[in-house]
Amino acid sequence: MNADYDVAVIGGGLVGAALAWGMARCGPRVCILDEHDVAFRASRANFALIWVQGKGQGSGAYAELTRRAATLWQGFADQVEADSGVAVHFQQPGGFAVALSDDELRERTETVNGIQAQAGVGDLFCQTVGRNEVKDAFPTIGDEVVGGIYCRLDGHCNSLQLLRALHIALPRHGGQVLSGQVVDRIEPRNGGFTIRTSAGDVTANKIVLAAGLGNLDLAPQVGLSAPVFPLKGQVIVTEKCKPFMRYPMVNLRQTNEGGVMIGNSQENVGFDLAARLEVSAPMAARAIRVFPALKSVRFVRTWAGLRIMTPDGRPVYEQSKLYPGAFVANCHSGVTLASMHALDLAPAIVAGSLTPATAHFTASRFDVHAAA
Repeated sequence: MNADYDVAVIGGGLVGAALAWGMARCGPRVCILDEHDVAFRASRANFALIWVQGKGQGSGAYAELTRRAATLWQGFADQVEADSGVAVHFQQPGGFAVALSDDELRERTETVNGIQAQAGVGDLFCQTVGRNEVKDAFPTIGDEVVGGIYCRLDGHCNSLQLLRALHIALPRHGGQVLSGQVVDRIEPRNGGFTIRTSAGDVTANKIVLAAGLGNLDLAPQVGLSAPVFPLKGQVIVTEKCKPFMRYPMVNLRQTNEGGVMIGNSQENVGFDLAARLEVSAPMAARAIRVFPALKSVRFVRTWAGLRIMTPDGRPVYEQSKLYPGAFVANCHSGVTLASMHALDLAPAIVAGSLTPATAHFTASRFDVHAAA
């Protein structure tokens, strides 16, 4: 097929942008078809963590995929910054999940120990620490904190800057970002694909569906499945403060600009994007128990976004058997896995396959569950 592009990526959020940049670095002509700000961007709901601890319960393959991504992140950040000239403010000092009771600490410890014990999982470098060790890391920690889990692979970044950097870096490898492109349908033809969009037709030899919730409709058009649903998450941001958090926490982090982000809510309420006080108030109350000084800090903004979830919380990666060259990529850890998407998965897609590590995550696993 005499196509406009070697690869068209549908979706310009963090998953699509990381894959597009990674593929363009390998030489193909790559474009992103992006709805722009009319899309339900999961990138709006993320907490900008690169996070290992707690991920992969019941799936050693997912724990190992996450661990691998965390080890790739420094090199990934360096390369994206060099390509774009945009600082993504990546830091990897390790991260904490603190506990406000002995029972909570016991549950967190059992979870991370169980994940580590699974076959095929490399060292996650997670350890249970007591109150004194937490206080050494956070001198202003609240009296109710009894201890926590520390993982030295955890970190954080400025995810909005990361997305901007990837969009800037793509053209420097010959790629294009085509904004305002709402995809109506995909037509496999002549060994390639014609993508009908609101702005006209685009042809490509390969396509990658990275449209998040949009993949629900797009995937079946090329013989794939994307069993995803929206899970709302709310985020609170405070006014800028003097630095007091040297490490991120699973539901609290201080940004490079000084504001404190508070998150970790989960609501299965469809496409509702309203921020609700009954959800944000308990988040703020817990944050104040962890850091009592936050009681005197102004909360300046709250918003909600939609995470992309599958029934088991793990990613979906698959190439169509019916139409080879069509790939789907869905996950709710677009920040953490961005490094793996760009440096491992993207070159594999260019070569015509998934990586062995991502091949574990086809949607066929849900067909088995449904038949059971």
